Amino acid sequence: MARIVEEIIVRAPIDVCFDAARDITYHGQTVWPWTQERAVDGRIRGLIEDGETVTFEARHFGIRQRLTAKVTSMNRPASFVDAMTKGAFRHLTHTHEFEEAAEGTLMRDILDFSSPYGWVGLVFDKLVLERYMRAFIRYRQRALKRVIEQQEEGQTS
Repeated sequence: MARIVEEIIVRAPIDVCFDAARDITYHGQTVWPWTQERAVDGRIRGLIEDGETVTFEARHFGIRQRLTAKVTSMNRPASFVDAMTKGAFRHLTHTHEFEEAAEGTLMRDILDFSSPYGWVGLVFDKLVLERYMRAFIRYRQRALKRVIEQQEEGQTS
């Protein structure tokens, strides 16, 4: 199984970061535009809650795909976890962690995943998917940081 851990500091309170990370409305605005990712079923806008599901549709590697995830735990404002219940991966769990920091909030994304198809999937994970998923998470973190910090600046102006 592959694991990706990415962290970013956001100049905003922890509860603001927590809510923004689980806001489905922001999701499509904070992922790669060329994937055309959007929520199509379950919670399709607003704040996803513990036990709720969302189905995203997107184009990855030139293939239109759907992935359904369920929030399996929530500890406001420190963390929440969503896990794939249906999709292209053999296994996918995304843990979102938040810690107060001197500069604002440390947001940490931990992605654990594996592809199907045995050793072929393992090779694909190592040669292609780990780099792809790391870039995807980094892009989303930076985009979400911009959205949150712009909102916070607007509220203090």
